[in-house]
Amino acid sequence: MKNAIIILILSTICFTTLTFKATEEKADGAQYQVIPDEAIRLRILADNNDQEAQQLKREVRDEVNAEITEWVESLTSIEAARSLIQERMDEIDQIVAETVKNSGVEQSYSVDYDSQVEFPTKLYGSYVYPAGEYEAILITLGEGEGDNWWCVLFPPLCFLDFSNGTSVDEEEQEKSEETDEVDETEEEQEVEFFLVKIWNNIMS
Repeated sequence: MKNAIIILILSTICFTTLTFKATEEKADGAQYQVIPDEAIRLRILADNNDQEAQQLKREVRDEVNAEITEWVESLTSIEAARSLIQERMDEIDQIVAETVKNSGVEQSYSVDYDSQVEFPTKLYGSYVYPAGEYEAILITLGEGEGDNWWCVLFPPLCFLDFSNGTSVDEEEQEKSEETDEVDETEEEQEVEFFLVKIWNNIMS
């Protein structure tokens, strides 16, 4: 009878541990790629990092983002979004022109739509978006040497500020992977210690 109780308790513990682990892995897996493979981004490069240049970048961001979000919010395909944006590039240019003029800053700018706009590597949540060339509207203010801001216009994800993700290089990535391995090992050791402690209590 005692052996049956011990087996039942250990089985319950093992089942609970495995269930917790599976739930944890599922939760981790839920932090999947937010940006789909087919997406249209918006990237705005400030002239420099002076306060005035960064403020102008934010003003342009707000005006352009608000307008384009309304255009694409009801669209269901990237082809339709691509066609609409291409047709209305002059309107985007006008928005930037008016925003720059209203700011009182004499600032040159350019507005381009290209399938090969360069983006840096970014970490958003648990997903790394690798550096590369992506389809995007690129707005360059002045020399475009200041901090940039970017989001995803289609599907409409500009409420997520991807630009505030962390820049990631290979060394930081390796360090993060090593930390994850250490954390996983420590969790396993804690579970083993817990099981041994219960077993000793039962036997005593």
